[in-house]
Amino acid sequence: MKNEKTKTIDFKYHHIKHYKYQAQSKKTLITSILLTLFFALVELFGGIFSGSLALISDSFHMFSDVIALLFSIIAVFFSAKKPNKNFTYGFLRIEIISAFINGLALMIISVGIVIEAVKRLFNPEHVDFFTMFTIAVIGLLVNVILMFVLMKSLKKENNLNVKSALWHFLGDTLNSVGVIIAAIILKLTNLVIFDIIISIIISIVIFIGGFKIAKETFFILMEAVPNNLDISEIHNKILTIDKIKDIHEFHLWNISEENISISFHILLDEYDGVNDYEIVNDVVKLLKNEYGIEHVTVQIENPEINPHL
Repeated sequence: MKNEKTKTIDFKYHHIKHYKYQAQSKKTLITSILLTLFFALVELFGGIFSGSLALISDSFHMFSDVIALLFSIIAVFFSAKKPNKNFTYGFLRIEIISAFINGLALMIISVGIVIEAVKRLFNPEHVDFFTMFTIAVIGLLVNVILMFVLMKSLKKENNLNVKSALWHFLGDTLNSVGVIIAAIILKLTNLVIFDIIISIIISIVIFIGGFKIAKETFFILMEAVPNNLDISEIHNKILTIDKIKDIHEFHLWNISEENISISFHILLDEYDGVNDYEIVNDVVKLLKNEYGIEHVTVQIENPEINPHL
């Protein structure tokens, strides 16, 4: 005989959504990919033609941006998929994995640029001023346009990958300014070493940006406590709720940049005549109102029934 209590799991029944539609972010990222890819090719061939390592290094930075944006598009697509029986948290974490890979890629590229710069210190190459200067100016305009597009998108939708891309293009903008300065100094002094110095500075900017992105996403992937929350403060605040004696098995982490989860077990001062549902409700309201935490899992335990070794 079939068990009448057996039901199909309804993954639509969640207190918070584990997915998000990001139409604006998708349009923004596609526009950014096309513009970035076009200018990365211009910079690469311009750098090869002019002999400017600064342009070549910045082109590789731009290519890394293209790869990062492609990963971001994939993340946006999967983030819109709803939870299922295999992925009960949905696919929002793909956004974090994508950003983490992007950060590592930037760090590796920056090291490669420094190695090439060191080689050129011993084997300088002629640099064509006009080509270097013209492409750098065009690059500055492209990056300013991309930053404007990304900032406009972030006002409508908060997206970690779009935010990361904004930091990338801020770095690119500074790099373009650096290349322009290097080109002018090169023209005035004819010292190729300034092109090498600027390429090293660009690589340091790339490395710092990549490290920050990788660090932030690594902590999320490791389910560390979010930086903006104090675990001791939250722990002590929960203990101020009436009838709660102690809490343990305490965990606080990010599923994605915006979705914070918390879970813990509660021990009470007394158990007779206590309404467990009211206590849980008090805990949930406290965490939501004071800390913005909506995904709360609470378990009330009685030491006489639930053994604690």
